[in-house]
Amino acid sequence: MAHTPDSSSRLLRGIGRFDFIALIINITIGAGILGLPAKLYALIGVWSLFAYVVSATVVVLIILCFAEVSSRFSATGGPYLYARVAFGPLVGFEVGWLFWLSRMAAFASICNLFVSYAALFRPQLAGGWERASLITALIVGVTGINYLGVQRSARVNTVFTVSKLLTIGLFAIVGLFFVDTAAFSFPTFPDYTSFSQAVLLLIFTFSGFDVAAIPAGEVQQPQRTVPLSLLISIGTVAVLFIAVQLVCIGTLPDLTHSERPLADAAGHFIGPGGALFITIVALITAMGTLHALMLTGPRLLFAMAEQKQLPAWLAWTHPRFRTPYVAILLTAALQLLLAITGTFLYALTLSTLIRLAYFALTCAAVPILRRRSDVPMAQFQVTGGLVVSGLAVLLCAWLLSNSSGREARDVAIAGAVGLVIYGVNRYRRAKTHVTHDQPSPE
Repeated sequence: MAHTPDSSSRLLRGIGRFDFIALIINITIGAGILGLPAKLYALIGVWSLFAYVVSATVVVLIILCFAEVSSRFSATGGPYLYARVAFGPLVGFEVGWLFWLSRMAAFASICNLFVSYAALFRPQLAGGWERASLITALIVGVTGINYLGVQRSARVNTVFTVSKLLTIGLFAIVGLFFVDTAAFSFPTFPDYTSFSQAVLLLIFTFSGFDVAAIPAGEVQQPQRTVPLSLLISIGTVAVLFIAVQLVCIGTLPDLTHSERPLADAAGHFIGPGGALFITIVALITAMGTLHALMLTGPRLLFAMAEQKQLPAWLAWTHPRFRTPYVAILLTAALQLLLAITGTFLYALTLSTLIRLAYFALTCAAVPILRRRSDVPMAQFQVTGGLVVSGLAVLLCAWLLSNSSGREARDVAIAGAVGLVIYGVNRYRRAKTHVTHDQPSPE
């Protein structure tokens, strides 16, 4: 069989259906909803509401493809696993490598956003040693929770998710009563470049489903749980995001220049107490997303090491907690470096471009895997799957074509580095194999 063997012998299947839905929502309601409403409004004004609809449509098509492909597998790896089975080990490795880097970039962007909100309480946290200390404490905290076991980690994730939904939902519901309808005059439709850039940024906002599929080896009944959870989660998140953008536009006159749009909007229609409340909510939201990313990112290294595409020590699991502790510690160390040296918007854009590349590959895998007899049957099949797959691939290509030269260059460099790592690892494995096959001297 071409598919990956189940890794449940070493990992604990401790994530139930409700916890898994919570994981997807937790990852998705993160940096995007906290930082993007103002940036989108600056790009295309009130048309940002329409951009949300376009972006949600694109993401739904991609999710339908993910739902079918994921329903064939029960092992850890997510898009890395799908690409490796559908397109071979080289493409699979590149997807896994870039996917992991995108998780690192997303983590760094959210750390920086957390600092931006925390600075409202203490301005010194925005820079210098206090900023570095706060980021370090954040990463040490989420690393420790994930190191100690997946069940405990999943429960903490669920608490974060419920807190996010209740508080941000409350912001949206209360804010709708204060919306000024005069703020919704639609000027001339924005130019092509601005609108496509807005949709590109929103892909980051709606992402999260791809990451949540990584720890399938620790999910109960993953072939059924993953597709259903994907569809429930994206519907919930889409409604909430559009409502938040509506409130921000309708209640905050100077939305374009806001660094903390949700807090500023709440301060405008409730008062200082509202701004303080939303700032605390924003910190909890960002912390929850950081926790979810730390839960999923290291499992990707684990999956690649299991397939002997990375050093075997990255697949070591803790004898007591049954977590991939080496992969967790390595990921945490590199995330700390990126978070301290990076910026929010650049890391966000870089992460989005990488995601679009493997989104397209996962969507393209739908017709390929349907023709294969050496992979498990799909437990969920998309109606009109070939059309859905083709449209999703074309839309991903359209968004990638609108990326800036700097980010595209950096993604290409990262891909080239991945090729070098892949080649070196294959050479070492081949050399070890030859050495072991040589006859012993008599």
